[in-house]
Amino acid sequence: MKAGLYPKLAFDSIRKNKRMYLPFIFTSSGMVMMYYIMEFLSVGNAIDMVYGADIMREVLSLGGWVIAIFSAIFLFYTNSFLIKRRKKEFGLYNILGMGKRNLALILFWETLYIAVISVIAGLFGGIAVSKLAELGMVNMLHGKVQYDLSVSVQAVIQTAVLFGIIFLLLLLNAIRQVRFSSAVSLLRSENVGEKPPKGNIFFGIVGVLLLIGAYFIAVRIKDPVTALFGFFVAVIMVIIGTYLVFISGSVVFCRLLQKNKSYYYKPNHFVSVSSMSYRMKRNGAGLASICILATMVLVMISSTACLYFGLESVLSKRFPREIDITFGLSDEKNFSDETLNELCTKIDETALENGIIPANTIKYKQAYISGMVAGNRVILDVRELDENFGIDYYSNLRTFYFIPLSDYNSQNGKNETLSDGEALMYDANGDFKGDSFSFDHGKTIKIKKRLNDIIAAMDSRTYVVPDIVLVVPDIFSATEGIDRLADYNGNRMISYRFEYYLDTNENSQRQRELYDVVKQKFAPSKFDDIGFSEIGVTSLSIGFSAMERESFYSLFGTLFYLGIILSVVFITAAVLIIYYKQISEGYEDQSRFDIMRKVGMTKRDIRRTINSQLLTVFFLPLVFAAMHIAFAFPIIQKLLLAFGLDNIPLFAFTTIISVIVYAVFYTIVYKLTSNAYYNIVSGAREETS
Repeated sequence: MKAGLYPKLAFDSIRKNKRMYLPFIFTSSGMVMMYYIMEFLSVGNAIDMVYGADIMREVLSLGGWVIAIFSAIFLFYTNSFLIKRRKKEFGLYNILGMGKRNLALILFWETLYIAVISVIAGLFGGIAVSKLAELGMVNMLHGKVQYDLSVSVQAVIQTAVLFGIIFLLLLLNAIRQVRFSSAVSLLRSENVGEKPPKGNIFFGIVGVLLLIGAYFIAVRIKDPVTALFGFFVAVIMVIIGTYLVFISGSVVFCRLLQKNKSYYYKPNHFVSVSSMSYRMKRNGAGLASICILATMVLVMISSTACLYFGLESVLSKRFPREIDITFGLSDEKNFSDETLNELCTKIDETALENGIIPANTIKYKQAYISGMVAGNRVILDVRELDENFGIDYYSNLRTFYFIPLSDYNSQNGKNETLSDGEALMYDANGDFKGDSFSFDHGKTIKIKKRLNDIIAAMDSRTYVVPDIVLVVPDIFSATEGIDRLADYNGNRMISYRFEYYLDTNENSQRQRELYDVVKQKFAPSKFDDIGFSEIGVTSLSIGFSAMERESFYSLFGTLFYLGIILSVVFITAAVLIIYYKQISEGYEDQSRFDIMRKVGMTKRDIRRTINSQLLTVFFLPLVFAAMHIAFAFPIIQKLLLAFGLDNIPLFAFTTIISVIVYAVFYTIVYKLTSNAYYNIVSGAREETS
């Protein structure tokens, strides 16, 4: 055979099957473009001037890996539709004298054409859009915009190599399928229908139980740490359960529709239900895939959008004042008012020297220790804590803060009184129902009153481990006994510190100047020179809200940006699955509708039948996805607490908006793909050509 025959046959095959190949090429190009953009942003210098650039690079690099893995899996999935469509043609070539080696050469040239077009188009698109993507991300991060256009050679090489490998694997998989199929089986591949599937009640029940179990885990979890472990377990259960329910449950659903004679024996229902029942196993898997992709999109975009738009809320909770200074103190002898006033005076003098007058100050003493709550008992011994390690350990772990009554009254304008052994309690979670705490190796403290708020700075903090604040008459009397507990390294488990918050009423630049001066002047290496060691200061940390704002924008903005990119990728995947599902089923149903047209079915009847068929199952993935995210809401909300976000109304709003927008988009896709299906089964495309 002539050497140019195989490239010509491959090109003609792609051209004649453009309805199947063009969406695949567009999708492959889109995957290439998205991957290049992620690599371009992660290795480029656009984010060098943004605070937290290292964190952003790690997040973007992780996003690149996600796109790479998903691209490989998804392109294998969609390529299977193309191979199935081509098998009849390969069978004909085989009968006409072409061997499996010749067919492999055709597949090689087809794959080469598609790979070259996809990679080149994707890279050109990625290079063209990369600057826009860069500007969009930098703008989201409130960074400095640079308008110079650049191309990352490293990103180009990585992208070309990655997708070259993926297309090589696609070629080998296609050759394998043709190599181990006879000419007869290749010819009949398109006409081989599924046997009427039996609804497997057992697998359906298992699927329902898995979903119920996942939902139970999601609504039961009460803390962020447990949510982190439970989330992955619940995700796996939901994925498996969704596939089992759609595959087994959809078969049972079709059987029930067939038994309902008043519904089944109607022109617009009879054909649709009977054709669906013969391919519901494969149909169910496709619908489950669409459902999982929809759920992933909704979870990602709602949670990352909530983090981004709730950033100021998180910041205000962590930093109730512009500057946060924390002194670590060695023991109780350093907690005298004289010592603490001396610390504040040193900070105030430094601010005044730099032309800044401290305002809206908050100051209080505290001691804190973590323990596991078991009824009224608080387990503090490290050995016993290790023995109780497990999921319940994190659910019951609490950080206890002891603050003196005098500080609480002075900071809140209160006049509360307490006797020895009593305390006012602020419970961040609000789930402790007892009336006292019995601390191991320490005292039993009776709860005199429950508080709805606490000192402003403490009330504004959100921790992964929930807080319980105890306002006591005297810190050292309340912590007697537990102040001698030590960990395995001999370090004391309880910590003492003094918090000092202040505003500057200056712009962020002036705040940064004060931050830099304080950080340099009171560095740990200078404690001896400035007398901090004599006072008993063991550590000093400084928080600066304006700088943290930049850090938060770099993290939350990058997560939101990554959520948008991955959502676009997953939505594209869902659209292509829906499209190929409609096209492949259209070709399978074409002969059935031809017969029905010959016995009197009009095109209007065909349209109504198609609408009945699609509406029967098409919106099930959307309904299940909405149900999944509704039950996942509590566990995602707990995960958001790990980022310091406890704005439930905002998360509810972003979730609802995400579901509505996705539903509208899904409806548009339904309309477009149903038209493609109609054109095939009604012969409209053939009649107009």
